[in-house]
Amino acid sequence: MNIPDFTDAEWQLVSQILLERYSRLVPLQAADVELQLDPASETLTTCPSLYWNELGAEFIVSKLADQRFRCQFFYSADEQFGTGRDVYDNLGDCVTNVLQLQADHHGTRSAALTETLGNKAPPQDEDYHGPLVI
Repeated sequence: MNIPDFTDAEWQLVSQILLERYSRLVPLQAADVELQLDPASETLTTCPSLYWNELGAEFIVSKLADQRFRCQFFYSADEQFGTGRDVYDNLGDCVTNVLQLQADHHGTRSAALTETLGNKAPPQDEDYHGPLVI
């Protein structure tokens, strides 16, 4: 299966969403990832992907076919998160949802750290820009 690369318009859309989210340009990188597209098969398919990292998290948006995308973010091999949706038919929704999920998760992690530290304030993350407003 030959999956087309991200188009210039798709790159621009993701860049624009990230600019709106972080109020600055975020470097995007092209990557290839191997995904199991058919749950009934163990075959892995190489899919073009866009990668970026922010707030200590790494993000991947993969193209599965024309107008079919999958996303996730992770902090480590042990801490990987998806949106609960396997496939998006709209790239903007895919990117916005993964950013929203990570913003929510960032708040949860900060609260857990505060609870663990007791009355001590957690280290401040100057790159945190609050929840994503849609």
